[in-house]
Amino acid sequence: MQLPSLSSVAISVLVAANAATLVQAKVKVLSWEDAYKKADALVGQMNMDQLTNIVTGVGWMKGRCVGNTYPVTNPDFPALCLEDAPLGMRFASNVSSGVSGINAAASWDKQAIYERGQYMGKEFYGKGVHIQLGPAMNFMRSAEGGRGWESGGEDPYLQGVTAAETIKGIQEEGVIATAKHYILNDQELNRKTGSSDADQRTLHEVYLWPFARSVEAGVGSIMCSYNRLNGTFACEDDYTMNTVLKGELGFKGFVQSDWAATMSTVPSANAGLDMTMPGDITFESGDSYFGPNLTKAVNNNEVKKERVTDMATRIVAAWYKMGQDKGFPKLTLSSFHMEEAPFVDVQANHKELVREMGAASTVLLKNADSALPIDAKKVKKIAIIGSDAGPDPFGLNSCSSHGCSNGTLAQGWGSGTADFPYLIDPLAGLTTAFGKNVEIKSTLDDWNLEKAAEVATDADYALVFSNADSGEQHIVVDGNVGDRNNLTLWHNGDALIKAVADANKNTIVVIHAVGAVMMSEWIDHPNVKAVVWPGLPGQESGNSLADIITGKVNPSGRLPYTIAKKESDYNAKPDPSAVIQYSEKLLVGYKWFDHAKIEPLFPFGHGLSYTKFDYSKLKVKAKKKKDTVTATASLSVKNSGKLDGAEVVQAYIEFPESAGEPPKNLRGFEKTMIKAGKSTKVDFEFTKTELSIWDVDVNDWVIPSGKFTLHIGASSRDIRQSASFTL
Repeated sequence: MQLPSLSSVAISVLVAANAATLVQAKVKVLSWEDAYKKADALVGQMNMDQLTNIVTGVGWMKGRCVGNTYPVTNPDFPALCLEDAPLGMRFASNVSSGVSGINAAASWDKQAIYERGQYMGKEFYGKGVHIQLGPAMNFMRSAEGGRGWESGGEDPYLQGVTAAETIKGIQEEGVIATAKHYILNDQELNRKTGSSDADQRTLHEVYLWPFARSVEAGVGSIMCSYNRLNGTFACEDDYTMNTVLKGELGFKGFVQSDWAATMSTVPSANAGLDMTMPGDITFESGDSYFGPNLTKAVNNNEVKKERVTDMATRIVAAWYKMGQDKGFPKLTLSSFHMEEAPFVDVQANHKELVREMGAASTVLLKNADSALPIDAKKVKKIAIIGSDAGPDPFGLNSCSSHGCSNGTLAQGWGSGTADFPYLIDPLAGLTTAFGKNVEIKSTLDDWNLEKAAEVATDADYALVFSNADSGEQHIVVDGNVGDRNNLTLWHNGDALIKAVADANKNTIVVIHAVGAVMMSEWIDHPNVKAVVWPGLPGQESGNSLADIITGKVNPSGRLPYTIAKKESDYNAKPDPSAVIQYSEKLLVGYKWFDHAKIEPLFPFGHGLSYTKFDYSKLKVKAKKKKDTVTATASLSVKNSGKLDGAEVVQAYIEFPESAGEPPKNLRGFEKTMIKAGKSTKVDFEFTKTELSIWDVDVNDWVIPSGKFTLHIGASSRDIRQSASFTL
């Protein structure tokens, strides 16, 4: 519905009310026990209509946020605002549009990931949003999967760390985070009709892992997905919601549906769904599976009143846990009529963090002859080539939810996006960084190869740009219905790169992409000296890239997925079948490549630096004490180069052969800054969580007996030190 216009006086009041919140300190997050005491006291006073108001959304486009619940009076409980997205605030102005989830993972930097969550929490809080619909943690099971860029890649451990640190940051600022999409929602093709079928061990060891870490981090909400699970819709699946999530994991928060993913009243409520979003059965249908239909189900003894009380209590407890009962800001969003929202700027200095994160998550894939960094004092002419280097010719945010492919790519498309307040494209960022003494020649035409070669020919360096995009299936871009149709570069990228490389002996390839692309046509060209992979860096894209290219920042990003030599090397693709069999079981991503002994082009965890690191003195100890098992490891890492830099030290566990595990499993990493010529000690601790497998016979996590081997390396294929221990 259209919202009434706000007067200038009302706007001023709202701005004043919210201005104070922008500098608020972290909230004191309550324990679940204390939050439940408060929730029980409040919910205990409510009748059935009040309870169903809390658990039911008002309907699509019927409120000021993408999701809204009904308010309750006497006792009082507010209408809750739920808003996209995992990387920033959708349908809002004067907010930051930062790096995507896949870039957060590519940083392999726990502190930076936490700080990213923190600034997002501050922005959502400042706008009066109760619940952020993120982070996402669906897998790059297939490289083509449309929404993989919203999440943390192909590995459960890295996904888990990325999710947990993001959640901590968001919730310490007083906003409820949402772990999504639960579960096995890893392709856009037939996402509302297909059944994802996986055995219990695969479910637990791979796909449940980041959700388990999210629960440990205290996440307030989990969103169930559209797809079916072994034939049952995810939002009415008793096993995954009740047995696993609320039983095994002990989740205390509430389960909300994805938008229109609720498929029933009684089965959904009894299976553990606590809130239906956006409320209506189908968008703008005017009716709901919850609301009066839930009351009717209680009256018919199909759903117990105690179950509805539990649904509401979980929601209210999450609200209390984040301290939202204490002076929460007024809501200043108007998602569907953005021009009517009052001016509230929540950006603060967050662009600095976005720029830092963009650089920290940029992966240097190749750097032959130390072509990078480029010293501006030693060059006269730089060529910048390709539409991906420039702005959108149709203007900033020219397509709704970024559902087009114009200009430089800085995030994918769909509901996981946020409008850019501005976008520094690479041409602008590099022009500023190189200064007035370096001539910048450019062409943004991807198809005029003669022009590209002409611009590149006499330049000291030629930087050629290309990209590959994907997103959510409700938007189709260039024939791609969410998932990518293939893994080739878009916009004539391969031909453009070859034309530039033929013309310039110092060609630098820069690729903005949602995930892996094929590079066989040009990667071995003798003039392709370097390949830079900024991923999806957000609003500060050009500045972040310039920091890497000029050496202001020493690259330290690492791949959160495997880049293969050819598409057929991957063992999973979006499946058009009604039943999607997760037949690869545990062999997802690099684990498949290890198992099948396939050499990747660039392995999981790979990334170069402008300096060099040496590993030595690995020591491992294992201790068993009654019910606890701990393995500790330490090693020395030396920066043997001439520049300060950060190394990502990766720890992979090889389980006893009897365990039936993949050859290597990431079970730890530490990003550490080391000054040139200096050494540092890096420590790891592995507990039952890292050393267990899911035993289907006992239906529990068990530590297998036998010989374990710890592999420490700079990627999954660059193992520097190994040591064994026995449990």
